[in-house]
Amino acid sequence: MKYTVALKQNHEFRRLYAKGRSAVSPYFAIYCRKTNRPISRLGITTGVKLGNAVKRNRARRRIRELYRTHEGMLLPGYDVVVVARTRVIYGQYRDLERSFLQLMGKLGIRRRGETEV
Repeated sequence: MKYTVALKQNHEFRRLYAKGRSAVSPYFAIYCRKTNRPISRLGITTGVKLGNAVKRNRARRRIRELYRTHEGMLLPGYDVVVVARTRVIYGQYRDLERSFLQLMGKLGIRRRGETEV
């Protein structure tokens, strides 16, 4: 992730949940908020309901890869939190990708003129 750093502080996650914009799909719930920084920050949340540590880590890896591959399509200067839902573990990658891009477009984070997958 070239232009993104990790979002780690609990108070930053809570601020995003309270004051950020959100969009949901069967695979993710995404919260975002515009910042005055030149880079974006990404946080990933996987709850215990997803399963054991192996499944939660797999979900995090898939989400991180989705973000990394499409980072060039996204506008910089946002705090983004992706909350994994249960279907993210069993869903096919192309379905996750389509859903991710659709939610980013809905939140207004995608650059204009970028094509869908």
